[in-house]
Amino acid sequence: MKKIEISTKRLLLKPLGSEYLQTVTDYAMDKDIRYMVRLPNESIDETAGFLRRVDLEWEKENPDFYEFAVLYRNEHIGAVSIYFENGIGEIGWIINKKYRRNGFAYEAAESLVKYFVANFGTAHFIAHCDTENIASYKVMEKLGMTRTDEHGRRRNRFAANDSFEYKYELILL
Repeated sequence: MKKIEISTKRLLLKPLGSEYLQTVTDYAMDKDIRYMVRLPNESIDETAGFLRRVDLEWEKENPDFYEFAVLYRNEHIGAVSIYFENGIGEIGWIINKKYRRNGFAYEAAESLVKYFVANFGTAHFIAHCDTENIASYKVMEKLGMTRTDEHGRRRNRFAANDSFEYKYELILL
């Protein structure tokens, strides 16, 4: 597949891959991550395995998902992704804690949505987050997404108990 790059006012989104192992590890192994289902990672090997899967996906003619590195001033500060199932794009993001509270998650996610609407005709997007992850659901709301579900079947990685999850949707007609 042709490698996709998306530019915003401040950011560049480039295909995420193994070349970002160290910077992905910096945020993926952050023990302060409390609200993620699949993070924090326990080792650099776990991160490397994930990035190998991402590399392979980018090589497909029609990938099932797209993971992008978020670059600010040529520095890798996080990631934004879209995973497809039945034509619906599930979006997600993570920003290194050193760069949070600057609007980078919103800017990256908004550009991803616009790109996939314009270039792939995607009209239905979803996103999920822990109900306590205020920053994440604020990004969803700023994107114009509407909360469509709340349930108590979310198990965040290394959590002892289930927590509650919000589902947000954006449907463009």
